[in-house]
Amino acid sequence: MAALEIHNVRKDFGSERVLKDVSISIDSGEFLILVGPSGCGKSTLMNAIAGLEPVTSGTICIDGEDVTWRTPAERDIAMVFQSYALYPSMTVRQNISFGLEMRKVPKLERQAAVERVADLLQITHLLERKPSQLSGGQRQRVAMGRALAREPKVYLFDEPLSNLDAKLRVDMRTEIKKLHQRLGTTIVYVTHDQVEAMTLADCIAVMRDGHILQLGSPDEVYNNPVDMFVAGFMGSPSMNFITATLERDGDGYAVRIATPDEDDLCLPWPAARVTAAMTEKLDQPVILGLRPEHFSEEDERLSTQAEGTLLHTRVTVVEPTGADMLLRLPLGEQEVTARVGPKCAVSPGERLALRVDMARAILFDAETEKRIA
Repeated sequence: MAALEIHNVRKDFGSERVLKDVSISIDSGEFLILVGPSGCGKSTLMNAIAGLEPVTSGTICIDGEDVTWRTPAERDIAMVFQSYALYPSMTVRQNISFGLEMRKVPKLERQAAVERVADLLQITHLLERKPSQLSGGQRQRVAMGRALAREPKVYLFDEPLSNLDAKLRVDMRTEIKKLHQRLGTTIVYVTHDQVEAMTLADCIAVMRDGHILQLGSPDEVYNNPVDMFVAGFMGSPSMNFITATLERDGDGYAVRIATPDEDDLCLPWPAARVTAAMTEKLDQPVILGLRPEHFSEEDERLSTQAEGTLLHTRVTVVEPTGADMLLRLPLGEQEVTARVGPKCAVSPGERLALRVDMARAILFDAETEKRIA
């Protein structure tokens, strides 16, 4: 295990700058996930950590040692690729032990390492098969086994689950989580899937256009996003963004949402969450961010209700998902998504009373898209 430090790393391809002063630091044993849309630079950063792409400037340190200009073999890392990269003519046993053999590891030690990772990944019964005889999930386990047999300082996973079907992705995600908990290894993992990021990571780096927009725990990135991009990228369904106006409400503040057919909707802003940046945006357009779970169904049978502001609205679409129900409904000039319980008795076209939890709402600057509260 080893700490990883990336300091002001830049990477240019000709005149195009793909990585722009990227800095990340994680402790030994942490699980870092690089997440972002296609083309944001996350795979390029992974290749730079591995030594497969030389950086234009900046430094990369593993376990306190500067490895910026070292070859991949000199960095003591192991990488699991999206394409598995198994040798088709070799058995599973040979694929797992090949890297150890190239490093002149004695035969008995190689055999012990193969048995250890095969037992860990539950692929002992596959050791004499060749890759063509394996399913996608089994091939991915072999690719992981080849990396685990080496016991390097840092493991790198480059979108390892993207070729698997939905159910297998969930199963393998669980296996990777268990593996990290059991071994306590330092892992850097690239994905464009924000669900993988939220469930696996100790630390998430959200990337866009070669920049790190936010670096923090899954809870921090999800509940305290720095801007609208991070807020919209993390979460499924994504955060609702509602055009509104920030105004005074007595001694406090309120967010006014213009509605085309009815009276404007005025949502009081919690006094405990007023920020200095809000005073500069009085009577100006802002963007109100509400996640689907920030809505809750009002039930007249209950003696106590969820905190929040009550609104009445007409439901346009009902989407049962089993565990819960997603409702599409108009709010101002936008249509938003609300997540309610599976027993919510509502049909498209009916009106429904919902509470909005403003204690968890987020305000963004309409021009810069940066968070202001």
